[in-house]
Amino acid sequence: MNRHKILVADDDELILSVISKGLEKEGYEVIAAGSGDDAVRRGIEAQPDLAVLDIRMPGMDGIEAARELRKQADIDSIFLTAYSDKELVDTAIKEGALGYLVKPVDIHQLVPSIQAALERSAELRRLYKSEANLTDAINSNREISVAIGIYMERFQVSDQEAFESLRSYARSQRHKLIDIARAMTRETTDDSDLINRIKASR
Repeated sequence: MNRHKILVADDDELILSVISKGLEKEGYEVIAAGSGDDAVRRGIEAQPDLAVLDIRMPGMDGIEAARELRKQADIDSIFLTAYSDKELVDTAIKEGALGYLVKPVDIHQLVPSIQAALERSAELRRLYKSEANLTDAINSNREISVAIGIYMERFQVSDQEAFESLRSYARSQRHKLIDIARAMTRETTDDSDLINRIKASR
């Protein structure tokens, strides 16, 4: 059974009830909200996997609610819209919406859209994570390179010897190489205690 948690927001009580019950029958856990403000509040509390938001709601509209859900709780959204809302839909897409459906919405149309949005959301998260990991690796390599350069200049050794000295010391202290490199780059004076300990450990 599908146990994804879906936030549904619509100010029309009948539409909200029909969609909520239909999704529950399909195996989803549903959090229902009758306004944009309520959607943001309940979304932050419940942390759903996806939000399905009516674009036009009194007070905070669906686009603003989606913006707040994304900013405050990292929740992606798809929209329910009328035929006359093309300009709003364009705005929603630019804001990062993962899809939209034109009312009246049939539950059998909504479910595939939700599944597609969930898959797209998961794919985007994997990409963001990979990008973050790559950035961390690049930054780490840069810091290690700087530390190796400091060691080479101080003791007039090759880059390989400098690297081996840092790595050996890191292992002996049971620290990560990047942590030793960061500590070294904070101590670049001639009387640096750390760099002398690294040299003495060889």
